[in-house]
Amino acid sequence: MTPGCGASQGGSREEASPGGGIPAAPVATPSPGDAEGTAPSSREVPGTASLPGGREGTAPSPGDAEGTAPSRGGRGGVGPSPGSVDALAVRTVLGDLPAAELGVCDSHDHLFLRSPRLPGEELTDADAAERQLREFAAHGGQSLVQWTPYGMGRHTGGLAELARRTGVRLVAATGLHQAVHYAEEPPADLAELFVEELTEGVRGSVCGAAPRAGLIKVAGDFHGLGPHARRTLTAAAEAHHATGAPIAVHLELGTGAAQVLSLLCGRLGVPPARVLLGHLGRCPDLRMQREAARSGAWLVFDGPSRAHHATDWRLFDSLADLAERGYGDRLLLGGDTVTAAARAEGGVPQVSRVLRPRVERELGEGLARRVFVDNPAQAFAVDWKG
Repeated sequence: MTPGCGASQGGSREEASPGGGIPAAPVATPSPGDAEGTAPSSREVPGTASLPGGREGTAPSPGDAEGTAPSRGGRGGVGPSPGSVDALAVRTVLGDLPAAELGVCDSHDHLFLRSPRLPGEELTDADAAERQLREFAAHGGQSLVQWTPYGMGRHTGGLAELARRTGVRLVAATGLHQAVHYAEEPPADLAELFVEELTEGVRGSVCGAAPRAGLIKVAGDFHGLGPHARRTLTAAAEAHHATGAPIAVHLELGTGAAQVLSLLCGRLGVPPARVLLGHLGRCPDLRMQREAARSGAWLVFDGPSRAHHATDWRLFDSLADLAERGYGDRLLLGGDTVTAAARAEGGVPQVSRVLRPRVERELGEGLARRVFVDNPAQAFAVDWKG
């Protein structure tokens, strides 16, 4: 494909050089990648093929049928039950897709990204992105959600072309990252920007009709929320209420989940099942992860990376712990490839080539299906309002 297709021209803002306790809710968790060749934990999770939606300490029922997802309709805010998910749609760059057709999903990754915080590590090579997607698909991958937000080189027109060429279903994001990732001031009315990109098309796309975003990506701060984070999360909540879109949150080094959920769900009325908490594995605090699972939000574990190798190796301990406590239906996994170096060392294909088989091998085929197929179909499926 033509490199740069979808990059903004003529000074578009999109491609400007960017230089207390968790509130209880009626719902519950996710996870990421490890380096190939890591020694298995040799831990089998009994009953993970049909993990119940019970509270902490509830033992999975060994007699449940493999792969069946429990109905959690009685715990409001947990999202659609398996029977209703077909009525909802995932908004991809090629249009709305029935949730049941999403397939094996990398729930958090990047094909295109640039930031002044990562000089020389930009993801701008469309041909490399296509090779990554083709290898991902060759190992069973069927869909990918790109969390790159506004002003960080999303190349959404390029995403649409990649989706057409490879057959992989791709979801783009609107939203705003931390201020340090931008060389220019963002637009004043963030909620208006987010709603426009979710319902009309992202700004700055030049390859045909502008694709619509299917996700709002925002970010917290280290162990808290500063003024910029509060502003962006508030705008995200407003855009969610206007469209129904899910909100994905970058947790800095895996911290601040309680503050994020307190603001989004406690004060701004976003259902926990519409919130995805990213990078939880970066802070391997099992108590915090269990508390986040109890809230009903989605837990997104992502990686691996050289920068976070010290916590990446705890991934399967977290997955097994949460699954054993009945939170397998809140887990999502993704690669979170954010640099050219990470792409060269494996990147997107690691999710389908290494991570998914290892989840199947160590934690069971039922849990693997839930994490890579059933849960993404619920987390990203929306009854769109616009």
